[in-house]
Amino acid sequence: EFAMHAHIFPAGALALALLLASSSAFAAEPAPQGWTITLKANGGVSPAWEGSGSLSPYLLPGLSVRRAGSPLSFSAPDDSAGFAIFDENWLKAGVVGKLKGPRRSAEHADLRGVHDIDWTIEAGLFAEFWPIEKLRARIEARHGFVGHHGNTVDVSMDWVERRGPWTVSVGPRLSLGDNSYMDKLFGVSAYEALMNPRLPAYRAEGGAKSLGVAGAVSYEWSRQWTTTVYARYNRLVGSASTSPLVAQLGSRNQFTLGAIVAYSFDWGGF
Repeated sequence: EFAMHAHIFPAGALALALLLASSSAFAAEPAPQGWTITLKANGGVSPAWEGSGSLSPYLLPGLSVRRAGSPLSFSAPDDSAGFAIFDENWLKAGVVGKLKGPRRSAEHADLRGVHDIDWTIEAGLFAEFWPIEKLRARIEARHGFVGHHGNTVDVSMDWVERRGPWTVSVGPRLSLGDNSYMDKLFGVSAYEALMNPRLPAYRAEGGAKSLGVAGAVSYEWSRQWTTTVYARYNRLVGSASTSPLVAQLGSRNQFTLGAIVAYSFDWGGF
């Protein structure tokens, strides 16, 4: 009996030692430090200017930042670049920024005499939540700098299906703007109407700008590389739809087709 106990004790001690060693090793593993940064190149065709009936190519940069080690969350192609300050999986909120291209009358004969709009930086806040596993709702509120100084709000919902490396999403869109924003994009001054006989003077008012739908298909090639193709349709409504820039020169139907190449890497910070 003593011999049996003497044999069991070393075996038990060895097992305990191995367990403690593995626990210590696990505890010693450092938590991921720093950030995961995703750089994006976003190109395609969209209306030559908001309200235009013709398409023009574009190429814009994109950026997103998340804590290193955190899982890659869903992002729609028309989401603004952002950083989540609060992130609880089903609920997220933070800051966003969007770069919008210019509108130059010299590049479009129909816009002769109409004011230009410079490159615009829109900065603001966002919030999104997942009421159920496959449904995301998101709202962005942004203020414009340089090109316009108005306020705009984008509301979206996406049904998201994930199958291995594939992600497919589709959902409705709503865009709104205040008086300053809408009049900058769709207004025509008396002087501009004088310079362009095709256009009557028009003052655009704030409210809903467009209703639409967007869809995307993404493929994750590796932890670093992801490609996405997407399409979006918007129907201009309200004051935007009755603007002579749209009714006389453009179209209420706005189409966008594009693709994104994204590269992610970890950065430890300074």
